[in-house]
Amino acid sequence: MSNTAAEVIIEFAEVMSGYVSAEAVTFADGYADGEKTGTIMALHVTVTIPNLDAFLSSPEHAGSLSGHVDCALLGGVCPVQSGVFRLLPDTADLDRKVMYYQVYATTPKGEQITFVGQKEVQHNAPLDLWRDTTTLFTNVYRGHIDPAKAAQQDIWLTGILSLGLMDFMRVLRGLKATDANGQTSVEGLARFGVFFAGKLWEVYGPHLPPAINEPKRRYALFTTEGVTGADITVHPFSTADGLGLTLTRFCRAPSDDVVLVVHGLTNSSDMFIMPEHKNLVQTLLDEGFSDVWAVDFRGSNRFPYNLGRNRYTLDDMALFDHPAALAELRRRIGPNRRIHVVAHCVGALSMAMSVFGKTVQGIRSMILNSVALAPYVSPWARLKISVGPWAADYLLGIEYFNPKWRREPRFSIGSAMACVTDLIHTECDSPECHMLSFMWGSGRPSIYNHENMAKETHDRLGDLFGGAPVHYYYHIKKMIDSGNTAVKYDPGNPRYAALPDNYFEHAKDIQTPILLTQGQDNRVFVDANIRCHERLEKIVPGRHQLHVYPKYGHQDIFMGKNAATDIFPRMIQFLKGHCHD
Repeated sequence: MSNTAAEVIIEFAEVMSGYVSAEAVTFADGYADGEKTGTIMALHVTVTIPNLDAFLSSPEHAGSLSGHVDCALLGGVCPVQSGVFRLLPDTADLDRKVMYYQVYATTPKGEQITFVGQKEVQHNAPLDLWRDTTTLFTNVYRGHIDPAKAAQQDIWLTGILSLGLMDFMRVLRGLKATDANGQTSVEGLARFGVFFAGKLWEVYGPHLPPAINEPKRRYALFTTEGVTGADITVHPFSTADGLGLTLTRFCRAPSDDVVLVVHGLTNSSDMFIMPEHKNLVQTLLDEGFSDVWAVDFRGSNRFPYNLGRNRYTLDDMALFDHPAALAELRRRIGPNRRIHVVAHCVGALSMAMSVFGKTVQGIRSMILNSVALAPYVSPWARLKISVGPWAADYLLGIEYFNPKWRREPRFSIGSAMACVTDLIHTECDSPECHMLSFMWGSGRPSIYNHENMAKETHDRLGDLFGGAPVHYYYHIKKMIDSGNTAVKYDPGNPRYAALPDNYFEHAKDIQTPILLTQGQDNRVFVDANIRCHERLEKIVPGRHQLHVYPKYGHQDIFMGKNAATDIFPRMIQFLKGHCHD
């Protein structure tokens, strides 16, 4: 009887071990903390693929897992009740695949746990195949959760496990392919080996960059159709240094609790009112916050300020933009209503500078996403921020970086830079996405996880993001060089005398409670809010909170297609907890 792939069963065993922590919320911190305390976790599993033909034809390329998890923090050996293994399925990134391990297990005390681990297979560094295929980024959750909803859960343990060279050799020696009669299937082994090698070649082999897409505009530029059931009005205001900015009000009824949302640099208020999925403003309105305002400060792509040479810094936002916006807001709603702030990225950093610099007062509560008073970036991003602004200013004569450069109709330094960026970033077919990864952080992509973004959002990145002035990067660099601390850019300039040189200076005096949020996969300001929370805890223990969202990055916290279910409930909970005197 001949063997067919449908009759072949593939089986192999793996043992991965590493360090984890119950105190950390990032993989790297979990590993570092666990290494210090000697807290080891080991995953002992047998992978079974019961039907090779079905495995090869399915896009999931899935099998089952059995075995146990062993960790002292879990009480010892935790038998696996059920488990899923996926071997190199395609992902939302064109150049990335994953090895996915998920098991439901039970601790010796009978507590249910969910173990989720993933190897990130993406050729983004030289000679990284071994590291990518042997490094397992691991989270453990209490209870048997739906892994698709992991972002809605609190992380219990986190860290990094790995497969050593000798362990890998044991995997190869133990790899078995058997037919329906229990006999070794050489053909099955060969087909499985060809599949595995072929998938790795798709990632690590040479290939041309993807063709650039030409999406059609589905939603009008600056549309408000994403918000329903509210009166929408626009309220212009001016800053003391002579800029005209705007507030947009989304009102169902007057409220004692008013929410102001603040965008990031080169975004706009549009990031909070996106029509392709339920957005933050609509969620706030539906949750009883019936008076929501959105500011477009000088960092908004609705204004031309970022598409020219200028010298403004985050100090200007803290001293001029946010105080003027809050003054106009107070003028419209009266002096006695409670104001809550939800801010993102540079909007969060500059708003924190306003509050801790005491140019803005009377904020009831704040949610600051990705970065607050302690900007941290990856080593690669730090190199970019050290060299890029200088090169732009003095070598290339570039006044700003623009994600839309690739679509310019004629040659320019900007379009040439975008072309080179397209050759490096092969994870998708959007030149705007590639340039955003060049402009911010590090990663492919850097500012979100592709799987969290709706196609409609990805297609209109050129509408949702604009240019970033070169001078902005100088201020961020100074903060990073100043011990990753929000500091004044030019302490000797009397124009900014009202601001502190170090924005942590008044941290003990600031009574406004803050929820610091970030994605566990943040690749722009990496673990900035985690470090900020650690520093604030030493100054005012217990005043501020931290929440880290698994499987999310930087921008997808607000712009992700499932943010209304994965992200916003925790924010709403925090806001409602501060709605009463």
